[in-house]
Amino acid sequence: MVSTTTADTRKTADSRRTADTRRTAKAPRRRGERSRLASVALHVSLIIASVIAVFPPLWLLITSFKPKTDAFDTSLVKDFTLGNYSHVINDTDFPSWLQNSLVVVGLSTVIGVFISATTGYAVSRFRFPGMRPLMWLLLLTQMFPVAVLIVPLYNLLAKLGLLNQPVGLVVTYLTVAVPFCAWMMKGYFDGIPVEIDEAGRVDGLNPFGTFWRLILPLAKPGLAVTAFYTFITGWAEVAYASAFMTGEENLTLSGGLQTFVNQYTSDWGSLTAAAVIIAAPAAVVFGLVQRHLVSGLTAGATKS
Repeated sequence: MVSTTTADTRKTADSRRTADTRRTAKAPRRRGERSRLASVALHVSLIIASVIAVFPPLWLLITSFKPKTDAFDTSLVKDFTLGNYSHVINDTDFPSWLQNSLVVVGLSTVIGVFISATTGYAVSRFRFPGMRPLMWLLLLTQMFPVAVLIVPLYNLLAKLGLLNQPVGLVVTYLTVAVPFCAWMMKGYFDGIPVEIDEAGRVDGLNPFGTFWRLILPLAKPGLAVTAFYTFITGWAEVAYASAFMTGEENLTLSGGLQTFVNQYTSDWGSLTAAAVIIAAPAAVVFGLVQRHLVSGLTAGATKS
């Protein structure tokens, strides 16, 4: 009897296990779960996209170490040389271009972050006459292409005596960066509880003191994105820098690059070397602020 009962128990357990296996096999795929084929296709697509994205800067770096005669050679570096970098640094106005860019971009970044932060905080916390038209005006300035704005900005800078002056270029870059950054900072400040402002006023702080001491330290991700966007706007811009600055000693880095390849000369080795040097500071700035970029760009996406 005992052996019969044990056998029946084993049969019942086996039948249940078999039923569970069949039920699991027939269960439909959960929503959002990819099949194996879709997963393979996705990973292959990501690999191809990564190769396409990495190849141009990688080839630029490789070409910068080639002799000028091998600039169009499709092979890797045969005769490694630093001659292109030496020529750019010692035999051109590159140091002057670098100094001009640092002055223009540094001023643009500091002033742009301050104006964007104060503007974003004002439209986020206060209600005043003309606030809505101001926000629409900031948005409208982003709708005009660069080619349309060059002529009126050129005439305006000429009347103010700011052509071929770093200050004129700073003002121009601020007109590009501040409207977008002000909108972004408004969204970030909207996500900071108003109770913090009220606590500051209870402690005797004025509006600017509340902004400077309490709100601004909490807005570091938004400030990082604003600084990065303003930096890139001035560091990589070509059209305004070429139109408003003349004379090789007055050019910025992006404008100076055009002197290597034009209708008269084609020095691709120097161009690639200068491009690598220019990209290095941008990569450093990105590395410093990258941990704040996601939180700063997504600020205001949800309501607290």
